Amino acid sequence: MQPQVIPTKISCKVAVIGAGAAGLVAARELRREGHQVVVFERSTRIGGTWVYDSATDSDPLSVNPSRTIVHTSLYDSLRTNLPREAMGFRDYPFVAKHGKQRDHRRFPCHKEVLFYLEDFVNEFKLSELIRFETEVIHVGLLKEEEEEKGNWVVRSRRKNRNVEDDEIEVYNAVVVCNGHYTVPRVAEFPGSDVWPGEQIHSHNYRVPDPFSKKVVVIIGGSHSAYDISREIARLAIEVHVASRSDTNKAPTKLRGFNNLWLHSMVTSAHQDGNVVFEDGSSVHADVILHCTGYMYDFPFLKTSQIVNVDDNRVGPLYKHIFPPQLAPSLSFIGLPWKVVPFPLYELQSKWMARVLSGQISLPSQQNMISDVQALYSRFEAAGVPKRYTHNVWDYQFEYYDWLAAQCGVPLSEEWRNQMYEATGVNKVIRPEIYRDEWEDQNLISEAHKDFLQYMLPNS
Repeated sequence: MQPQVIPTKISCKVAVIGAGAAGLVAARELRREGHQVVVFERSTRIGGTWVYDSATDSDPLSVNPSRTIVHTSLYDSLRTNLPREAMGFRDYPFVAKHGKQRDHRRFPCHKEVLFYLEDFVNEFKLSELIRFETEVIHVGLLKEEEEEKGNWVVRSRRKNRNVEDDEIEVYNAVVVCNGHYTVPRVAEFPGSDVWPGEQIHSHNYRVPDPFSKKVVVIIGGSHSAYDISREIARLAIEVHVASRSDTNKAPTKLRGFNNLWLHSMVTSAHQDGNVVFEDGSSVHADVILHCTGYMYDFPFLKTSQIVNVDDNRVGPLYKHIFPPQLAPSLSFIGLPWKVVPFPLYELQSKWMARVLSGQISLPSQQNMISDVQALYSRFEAAGVPKRYTHNVWDYQFEYYDWLAAQCGVPLSEEWRNQMYEATGVNKVIRPEIYRDEWEDQNLISEAHKDFLQYMLPNS
């Protein structure tokens, strides 16, 4: 029997863009694999989208390209819509910690998530890898004759510095972790440009007070629309939520509320202030609040159109991470949505880091391209728009397990998958109180056993 040949590890100089959850776990996995890591973070602290800022964009709708941009989209009252047991990294449990500012609830507020990420940074000594207040201005391929020096040129700029002070460096690899909750997607409908009321995107929503005594139309059917509509309803005269899921249905008053209605989608708005829905009903509104999601945006990345964003499809990407023509020197961590995010980032990062170190081999470029084309063909045959390419909700657990198998690590814990499913059911059964009432104590017990095994490995 021939002895197993273990490949010699390759150490790369890697630039990680962004110090949110994805960038932090990517940095940890890269360093574990022996790579030299620099994390670029334009703000003063880690956390990315989990850093709350009461300030908002200078343009409430966030469509003016010259607007002052605030990168977070957190509203003040936000609580997680997943329990902390399922939400945490696989090898760093999101355990409740009691303290003056800590939130020990199963579905904690956004501040507790930021505390958790700060604990993660301290535990793994990641601060030394991060360049704070440093924005990446340009990431581009080296000219062909310079390839022996590295693969990518990264130009970065410190806060309040001039262009001539930009730092230009060469890296073997770049990992893009800049998040996708900063550039809003705005609903389009006839009359939106002449409608006289106020329009705002949920990116710029913080507190309900500005909506007091107003009639508000909210467009969207996801988590932010759910939370914000109910919060605004406490102060507004009326709240009307328009979503695709209620297409052609007559307006329905939400049980438990006297002033909150569910509608079909908005079809038009008019100069007289009326907003019309697909079912033919209309309301005279003061505000239209767009809870319509976000667009992927990489203004710094120049790949000669090898990678592009088409109707919010970033591609072509093998397994949502590697562009086949540029693999493995360019990768994206954290693009999939409708997922359990932190464990996903962790598994993606393990795979990416081990591919870079030569411990895992990618398929040939042609085979990766064929895999991507097969995915796109399935979407086209099913009539699914391109913008849903990175929605992996219906196969996320298979995706996690595929990544885990590639890395040779245990598959997703069954309790974690079941807890995710149980939470989804509870949201439907108890939509107003699912964060505070649940019936998955058996799953919590299983999670607790794993937490103890992590915290006390020799017990």
